[in-house]
Amino acid sequence: MTSLDPVLDKDGVRLTVEDAVATVTLTNPDKRNAQNFALWRALAQAGRSLPGSVRIVVLRGEGKSFSAGLDRQAFTPEGFDGEPSFIDLARGTDAEIDASIAEFQEAFTWWRRNDIISIAAVQGHAIGAGFQLALACDLRVVAQDVQFAMRETALGLVPDLTGTHPLVSLVGYARALEICATGRFVHAEEAERTGLANLVVPGEELDAAVRDLSAALLAAPRDAVNETKALLRGAAGRSYDEQRAAERAAQGRRLRDLAGLAD
Repeated sequence: MTSLDPVLDKDGVRLTVEDAVATVTLTNPDKRNAQNFALWRALAQAGRSLPGSVRIVVLRGEGKSFSAGLDRQAFTPEGFDGEPSFIDLARGTDAEIDASIAEFQEAFTWWRRNDIISIAAVQGHAIGAGFQLALACDLRVVAQDVQFAMRETALGLVPDLTGTHPLVSLVGYARALEICATGRFVHAEEAERTGLANLVVPGEELDAAVRDLSAALLAAPRDAVNETKALLRGAAGRSYDEQRAAERAAQGRRLRDLAGLAD
């Protein structure tokens, strides 16, 4: 597939596919790509709409900001047209609240699938839900003007869109706690130093840097990359000996495949 006609274009989300690379773009720059429930549903749909040929998914935001976080209209009694407000959600049972948040999280969970590598191209503000969306991706290439912040605690909330696990994995518990509890900004130099960013580039070079990284990731055979990603993702949850066994099993599959003996 080489056409750049959108596979999906709705509710502030556009998905295009060019050969093995898909691009998911947040398309509401006038509101700094603020997020709402409809956008989250569209992001989840984008994940379900990926053709099987896709190996790389690039996530980007139009305009000066990647995403300034949740649209504050969600906190008003009126909420969004045709949607419940957070006040409405709070009136539900524990099970109803849990189900609603689980649905919201679907927009943030598919980026780490083992059959793709996801890259967030981040410029300007990536705040709250925007920070968590960048954290949902495997890799982050950021512009020098990037401003990460986790502001949920300042609103009396917690980060609940899957961002806490990758944040702790990347920067450690103590720094993650300090970032979340203070809500302070993390800028490019610190992001690169602590592992939040894989690469920092001038803003005008962001797209080119992501293209170069995508090309490098596509150079290796897909199955070898997928097996390696699965090994690395599972490493933290395995003991040393369990990881050794997982490596042996994965290599056995690769050897059989290369020898033409795979099932």
